[in-house]
Amino acid sequence: MIDRLQLLRNVGQFGNVASAANIPLSRLTLVYAENGRGKTTLSAILRSLGTGNTIPVTERQRLAAAHPPHVIIECTGGPPAAMFQAGAWNRTLPDIAVFDDVFVDQNVCSGLDVDPAHRQNLHELILGAQGVALNRQLQQIVEQIERHNSALRARADAIPATSRDGFTVDQFCELQPRQDIDAAIQESERNLAAVRAQDPIRNAAPFDTVSLPLIDADAIDAVLSREVTDIDAAAVERVRRHFSTIGRGGEEWIVAGMNRVPAQSASCPFCAQDLAGSAVFTHYRAYFSAEYAGLLHAIGDATAEFNRQHGADMQSAFERAIRVVSERRAFWSPFCELPEVGVDTAEIARAWRAAREAVVAALQAKQASPLDRQRLSAEARAVIATYETHRQAIEALSGRLTAANQAIRLVKEQAAGGNAAAIAADLARLQATRARHTPEIIPLCDQYVAEKAAKVQTERRRDEVRAQLDHYRQNVFPAYETAVNLYLQRFNAGFRLGNVAVANTRAGPACNYSVVINNTPVVIGAAAAAGGPSFRNTLSSGDRNTLALAFFFACLDQDPTLASKIVVIDDPITSLDDHRSLTTVQEARRLADRVRQVIVLSHNKPFLCRLWEGAVPTMRTAMEVARDGAGSTIRTWDVTQDCISEHDRRHAMLRAHTQTPVANTREVARAIRPTIEAYLRVASPEHFPPGTLLGPFRHLCDQRVGSAQQILDRANTDELRDLTEYANRFHHDTNAAWETEVINDAELLGFVQRTLAFVRP
Repeated sequence: MIDRLQLLRNVGQFGNVASAANIPLSRLTLVYAENGRGKTTLSAILRSLGTGNTIPVTERQRLAAAHPPHVIIECTGGPPAAMFQAGAWNRTLPDIAVFDDVFVDQNVCSGLDVDPAHRQNLHELILGAQGVALNRQLQQIVEQIERHNSALRARADAIPATSRDGFTVDQFCELQPRQDIDAAIQESERNLAAVRAQDPIRNAAPFDTVSLPLIDADAIDAVLSREVTDIDAAAVERVRRHFSTIGRGGEEWIVAGMNRVPAQSASCPFCAQDLAGSAVFTHYRAYFSAEYAGLLHAIGDATAEFNRQHGADMQSAFERAIRVVSERRAFWSPFCELPEVGVDTAEIARAWRAAREAVVAALQAKQASPLDRQRLSAEARAVIATYETHRQAIEALSGRLTAANQAIRLVKEQAAGGNAAAIAADLARLQATRARHTPEIIPLCDQYVAEKAAKVQTERRRDEVRAQLDHYRQNVFPAYETAVNLYLQRFNAGFRLGNVAVANTRAGPACNYSVVINNTPVVIGAAAAAGGPSFRNTLSSGDRNTLALAFFFACLDQDPTLASKIVVIDDPITSLDDHRSLTTVQEARRLADRVRQVIVLSHNKPFLCRLWEGAVPTMRTAMEVARDGAGSTIRTWDVTQDCISEHDRRHAMLRAHTQTPVANTREVARAIRPTIEAYLRVASPEHFPPGTLLGPFRHLCDQRVGSAQQILDRANTDELRDLTEYANRFHHDTNAAWETEVINDAELLGFVQRTLAFVRP
């Protein structure tokens, strides 16, 4: 509650006013002020005290004042008193609700127009403290979501676009890791390459078997160790000694000669001598027997076969085969997994040549001495073993390559029926998956995902609060529409509100409504068609003020903390609202019974007097803002004197004269006629309207006595004539000497008593 206005200094019309400190404010406080005296300044000070907004005070700093405004108000919440000094309040009083021009300008209209800001402010006004708290909470959450969006954009920009080519940030961050990602990418790349190379793949051959010929050391040893078993050892020795005397190749030379000796004769093919008696020839025949011939043939065959398998052509063929294998692997490797070839043909050729030469040398030695039992040397077996190692490696490689032919067949099938676009999409997803889970990208994505999760949580809270607010609105807006229309009905307004509802705009939630006149909705704001009916051309200034007051009272009705409110009402009626004055008084009285304090400021004395007359004497205070030199001051206002009408004053004077003679008896005599006239204006308004004289009215009463249209009966008509006759003696219109007419006290007393009896209800 506001108890005292202790000090008003350097604000508006108040230079240095402390006189109000001696005027305690009551539950109903009336402040009268002529226009321009400081009434609006008081309203602005109280608004500033309630909101904490200092501008309403600072902008009213007294012109030419050397110091800033200084205000001290004793009110609830102290000590200390609420003080405005150095441009700030030491504390506020948030339970203050103010109706003034600022309220109208902020929540209803500016001049003739209803702007979006008005509808937004009205939305908050209708919501009340609880709804505003919900709406503010919703707006804060919406702002938090915007901060999430800003952070998400920054997090997204931090993730390299090249890493997520073709994917949104959300899609990229949602990619799950795969343990086989590299293998999967490789397979997908091969599949894509295969699909894109369908014709070459269809015509390309798989791997053929590639091998090196075997060198069977044991088989060669078997040939080398073979001998002729039916030759006498002495003959063999004799023949070999003879061979040695012939020189190198002697045995082959002898063999050739033996082939030329006819079977039926024994003459020498060279000298034609008879060989029948030659002992050496006999030994030759035994040595070069059929078995011996078989041995020579076996050695020859072994040598020929070996040369066939390991000749230069075979080596060239092998090198060509390796070259084909390498080429085919180079073709197929982009499409499937293949073993490495890695064959060192030069190394193989060296090993192969060494083995071949060792074997050929051994066979040649056997051919030179067929009957000698021979074996491969250790060196020969070593080079053969080296070659065998290469041969087995080639055999193993060939096995792996031919096994890969199954994969090649699968590649051919996939290439024939594959979808390049689908495979490319799978490959892109796999590549993005690998990029998503690299060490440098993982924390960036984690930050984005965490921010997104936080946004989802905030959006969930937004939806919950919005649902609460919508539910609250569903109850409060219809109730508010009903309350406003009830007040408009009480104020005798010729219109009502329709379709009061919430509208969500870009600038925030707003209140939409229409003004219904003659059952026709009139839109507000910019939606009105040019030249058509609208808020600005269908409501008068008084109507707009009435609508604003109805808004204000309806909002108070919705306030659950109404009992603790301090309500300040600044000039609730204008000259155009005189026909609503009584209703406004009645509503203000009702309000005073429901709130903690009502302060009403007005320039209209009759309006304030009506409020005063209906209030409990112990709960009312009246102040007047009066001129004081070039400024204003505040003093006690004696409302009673302004509440008494001239009729009441004259009537009181007549009553007083019946008790004690009034000093100015002429004034008493002069009061008789206007007292009678005032009575008749009320008693017979249809027959004695303003401007009618008593003489014609009295004659009309004479004419209608006893008729159905009788105004006064005979006794009252006669009494009216007698009273008028006496009163006219003291009236300037009927007696030129009215100021000097002699007055008899007894006569005057009698006519005063008769007048009071006549005007008694």
